[in-house]
Amino acid sequence: MMRTAVLRYGLALTALGSASACQAAPPLPLRTVVDVPLGVPTSRYDYESLDPETGLLFIADLAGSRVLVVDTHTNKLVKAIPNVAHVHGVIAIPAQHRAYATATGTDELVTIDEATLEVVARAPAGHYPDGLAWMPGLNKIYVSDEHGKTVAVVNAATSKLLKLIPIGGEVGNTQFNPADGLIYSNDQTNNELVAIDPAKDAVIGRWKLTGCEGSHGLQLDPARSLAYVACEDNAKLATFSLREHKLLDVQSVADGPDVMAADFSLRRLYVAGESGIVSVFDTSEPVPHKIGEAKLADNAHMVAVDPATHRVYFPLRNVGGKPVLRVMAATTTR
Repeated sequence: MMRTAVLRYGLALTALGSASACQAAPPLPLRTVVDVPLGVPTSRYDYESLDPETGLLFIADLAGSRVLVVDTHTNKLVKAIPNVAHVHGVIAIPAQHRAYATATGTDELVTIDEATLEVVARAPAGHYPDGLAWMPGLNKIYVSDEHGKTVAVVNAATSKLLKLIPIGGEVGNTQFNPADGLIYSNDQTNNELVAIDPAKDAVIGRWKLTGCEGSHGLQLDPARSLAYVACEDNAKLATFSLREHKLLDVQSVADGPDVMAADFSLRRLYVAGESGIVSVFDTSEPVPHKIGEAKLADNAHMVAVDPATHRVYFPLRNVGGKPVLRVMAATTTR
């Protein structure tokens, strides 16, 4: 996730546009509940994923090559799982009682047992594996093989690489859509949304995202057949209809949009950016509208949501000199 973001945004941020955007937008409809200490300092976190059944939140500590595990019921760090080299992506699968992480440093998909919080398997996953999706019916993990320009398919039960599906360009995030049974990936080189048939493990459709540059982040809304795409190179949020195969809207967000998370019961979409600015959208209509935007903290580019509690989780690498997981609660807007 955002492998070039440090170079693109780390020292070259131009905050003028973001600052004016934040001034025009209402404050974030969130309140801080608690900051959970995350132990040893790091220079970068990446994806995170919540298992709503156990309350375990898995956080990729990319710089530390560790997967941090926080118990969201007690708000405590319970373990730092080592030797997951340059970990980028992570996904918790409650039905499997497993979590999976991409070890980009060794080009592997790593399997973690949720009961023991130990690594139990490793599988090759292309070149620079990043985002992850799980296909439940076929028990397969789909991995964004970013540099290899493919989506790697791994058997979740045996941890065997099954196939590398050519995408054409560098691959952004990948997600499964239970509404149509397809896997969707971003081709961030060609700015296209790509559909994969998991029964054939082949590309069956691709659509241009005009006005979106660097299509990396992806969040699906299965109930409404929509895809939200974070365009990291030109700070846009694109909305695409999966039913009509049509681009509905492209609108501005803060610099470096990266990870997104949705709370569909509240009809909210959270977009976290490399600039540290978080944008919040109301998704009640097919075209979302912004209801809040503000600076949260430096490098606050990842977010996860618990739709049952409406709590929102932001790993922050430097709050008063220490890394914390900021737990926030959704508030109502006027």
